[in-house]
Amino acid sequence: MKKALLSFCFLFVFCFSGFGQVDTAAVVQEVDSLIQVSRALTGTGDFSQALEVNAAAEKIAMEGLNSESVAYSSACLNHGRVLHIKGDYPLAKKWYLKAQDIREKVLGKEHPDYAQCLNTLGALNWYMGNYEKAESLYLEAKDIREKALGKEHPDYANSLVNLGVLYWKTGNFEKALPFYLESKAIIEKTLGKEHYDYTHCLNNLANLYWAMGNFEKALPLHLEAKDIREKTLGRGHPAYTETLNNLSGLYADLGDYEKAELLDIETIAVREKTLGKEHPNYANSLNNLAAVYMFMGNYEKAELLLLESKVIHEKALRSNHPDYAKCLDNLAAIYSAVSNYEKAEQFNAEAITIWEKALGKEHPDHATSLNNLGVLYHTMHNYEKAELLLLETKAIREKALGKEHAVYATSLTDLANLYLDMGDFERAEQLYLQSKGIWEKALGREHQEYTESLDHLAMLYWTTGDFNAAKYLLLENRAVEKSLLLKATRHLSEREIYFYISKFAEGTNKIFSSPQKKPEISEACYDNTLFHKGFLLTTASQISNLAQTDSLSTEKYNLLKSYHRRLASEYTLPITERDSTLIAELETKANETEKSLVRTVTGFGEALRQVSWQEVQAALLPGEAAIEFIRFNYYKPQPTDSILYAALLLKPGIESPAFINLFEEKQLEALLAPLAVQGSDGWNELYEGKAGESLYQLLWQPLEAHLKGVKTVYFSPAGLLHRLNLNAILIAKSATLSDRFELAAMGSTRQLVVASGQQTVGTAETAVIFGGIQYEMDSAAILPAEPEGLANRHRGPSFSQTDSALRGGTWKYLKYSDKEADNIQSLLQTAGFQAEVRKGYAATEEAFKLLGKGQPSPRILHVSTHGFFFPDPASPSEGPGGAFRASGHPMIRSGLILAGANHAWQTGQPLGNREDGILTAYEISQMDLRNTELVVLSACETGLGDIRGNEGVYGLQRAFRIAGAKYLIMSLWQVPDFQTQELMTVLYQKWLEEKMTVRQALKAAQEEMRQKRYEPFYWAGFVLVE
Repeated sequence: MKKALLSFCFLFVFCFSGFGQVDTAAVVQEVDSLIQVSRALTGTGDFSQALEVNAAAEKIAMEGLNSESVAYSSACLNHGRVLHIKGDYPLAKKWYLKAQDIREKVLGKEHPDYAQCLNTLGALNWYMGNYEKAESLYLEAKDIREKALGKEHPDYANSLVNLGVLYWKTGNFEKALPFYLESKAIIEKTLGKEHYDYTHCLNNLANLYWAMGNFEKALPLHLEAKDIREKTLGRGHPAYTETLNNLSGLYADLGDYEKAELLDIETIAVREKTLGKEHPNYANSLNNLAAVYMFMGNYEKAELLLLESKVIHEKALRSNHPDYAKCLDNLAAIYSAVSNYEKAEQFNAEAITIWEKALGKEHPDHATSLNNLGVLYHTMHNYEKAELLLLETKAIREKALGKEHAVYATSLTDLANLYLDMGDFERAEQLYLQSKGIWEKALGREHQEYTESLDHLAMLYWTTGDFNAAKYLLLENRAVEKSLLLKATRHLSEREIYFYISKFAEGTNKIFSSPQKKPEISEACYDNTLFHKGFLLTTASQISNLAQTDSLSTEKYNLLKSYHRRLASEYTLPITERDSTLIAELETKANETEKSLVRTVTGFGEALRQVSWQEVQAALLPGEAAIEFIRFNYYKPQPTDSILYAALLLKPGIESPAFINLFEEKQLEALLAPLAVQGSDGWNELYEGKAGESLYQLLWQPLEAHLKGVKTVYFSPAGLLHRLNLNAILIAKSATLSDRFELAAMGSTRQLVVASGQQTVGTAETAVIFGGIQYEMDSAAILPAEPEGLANRHRGPSFSQTDSALRGGTWKYLKYSDKEADNIQSLLQTAGFQAEVRKGYAATEEAFKLLGKGQPSPRILHVSTHGFFFPDPASPSEGPGGAFRASGHPMIRSGLILAGANHAWQTGQPLGNREDGILTAYEISQMDLRNTELVVLSACETGLGDIRGNEGVYGLQRAFRIAGAKYLIMSLWQVPDFQTQELMTVLYQKWLEEKMTVRQALKAAQEEMRQKRYEPFYWAGFVLVE
């Protein structure tokens, strides 16, 4: 596996001794005072003011004494120090040498003040990567101080610190440790535990223990340093941020990404303010945050940070520095992860050259670069080159770090992976077991590295036919992954969780692919599906509900929604008109606000409790069954190009879930392919022709033996099954599944046990109906059609103005939609509902977005209009639907068409100062529809959207679920409006007059359409999702 490299901060001590007796006391005192002021300004990052004050000190020393006085040399030394901390190393060196020349001439080479010049020059050479020169200067300074001041003087201790840092950096940990321990004891005794220099000792000793893999000793030392610096220096001081920087790296290595990310973000903010965006230390902080995002699988975000860090190092003339090499190594790891092997090899090779030149071939960081290149060659199937590099890496790490170090375990794992692919199973097993033991001891069982070691070992046993051993490892791993993912929900945004989940997809596919379907496997598969399916949707719904339970959370949630509304506006602009800077800024703010909300919302962790298959089974009544359909990449045990479907089935009384293999995805794709060109004939063929028979044989026939005595089936679809109406599948010449079963589609069968996240907040019998909409409109027509006060609210904070980049094409008026709206209003009013109809010019986007604002949303929301969905774009589109077709966001590529939309659809601009009438799923998801029990989307293709793994459909159904709606009826294809109004009228009659459930009413309405000899195309397109 590739390792991300973190940038550590090691602190050198720049101390200024008293001046010699040859200087006039008053001048010396004045110069010293100014130097102290300059040092204080440097600590705040105000370098220009610090240099200005120091220039005054230089002038006073020159005029009051002379250019060869010790006072002047001190001013020169401080001038170099400011430039050093600022990052201007060449100019800093010039001033350091000037101070050294003066002191050598005036005080001689045995004086402590001369030793100080050597010490500062040593630190500068260390920062510039000149380690041999740095060691020589440090040792000379140490000898002078020992002779002149004794071994208990703080300055002598500072020399020990700097030598310790140097030996750490050059990989000689054992030599560094006694220097650190001795210096810490001296500083504690002479200066006390709250002195600035004592925190240096803590920081450096912690970093050494960290490098040696002793995390238990490293963490408390870093925390102690942080507390002292925060208390004595404040949060804005560079030394405090250096402690944060080191702590974040340590937490990242421990797998606590939440703490690591928070610390890195704080460090970056302070360093930007104090050092500026072109300082190497700022670049190192970017590198560290990028490493955290790499661990979490967010490569896109990590790449941007690393490219910025790379440019900063290049500008600072540090292209031969180890920090620059770390940046290149991390970039190479990203490009390898996204299969850009050419770029990865280029950066790896460049990094190796830098490491070798700066630190030598035996250094652990050089070994990391070699290891990453070895893994890359393995991926590229160049096994010979890979083995040579990985063996060299292992030898270096064993010598430098020892056999108990976590990094050494990485070498073992990567070498074992290679041997597994080469067929050398014996050596692979030995190395996997050894690395697993190291990971467990060093990092514990709830760490991603440990879970990967379990998966590797499981694949080895699977390959060699030891399925029993593989089974237990896979089961253990899925349990750990669930724990890690639940922890992630406490600090990650939805987008970040999406990336993080993807890191576990391989393990999930493996357990689904397991050749042994023993009870333990099928049970784990069902539990795993309950946990993962719709995980992000559940998370988003819980945030929506729980965030409104206290004022602080509500404030943050409203702020988050405001960012999303502004983003919705930008996303729907033509690509050439979008403000990319604003979008990036809004996305960042929304992301951080969401993460802050997740951390503070009350009860969030408890709301995401795990549900077991036993609980689902217990919720089933006699004659009921629950089915989780799953879609997975097939492993045997290496990945294949096959995507399989299976069913996990539960009934009361069975001992464990049944795992039933179904079909390969390409078989279903072949049945669905003709639909794109055959239209209504294609759908009729699928549901009542020979294709229908094939669909039954693929999907349902394998389940029949398990469904004897079952009348009701609760099921959760997966993959392309979201495109089907299972009720309409033909099982005999004139019978469908709905004739034999009552089928209930769900996001997850976990909903049988717990609420799906939606809550109703009122019980008023209210309904709002949108229908008979005029898509052509002018501003004169819309104003009188709107309710009082609405026309004056177009620019208010509740709305987001959207736009489109469409040329040509119009949405046609649906004449039977008008009748549908009137029929449904009449039925609802008869049943006691307050039913409001928004027709014609009044059915605006503004009116729709008022629902749930200031009062509970209606219990029933019926929308009879056009819907749209565009698949994931391969390239930018300029035709009809341009801005929506080309959007990278799936919730922008799906939506509803409301009043006046044709103007924006044709011209690319909204009508006047208004919304554009194109209501996207993204915008709907920001609404509050928690009081809405039923949403009926009597519109074309409202059930479509991007299908993404376990998350299901990203489109209108997801949007309404996040907004809080409980039941949703929608269409899978374009149904003519005459037949639609007929079906909808019957549905409401069955529900309201005959008191059927919504599920029963839809089934009865579709059955009535069948009895009237309507073909499936006219009725089978509507489905209910609960």
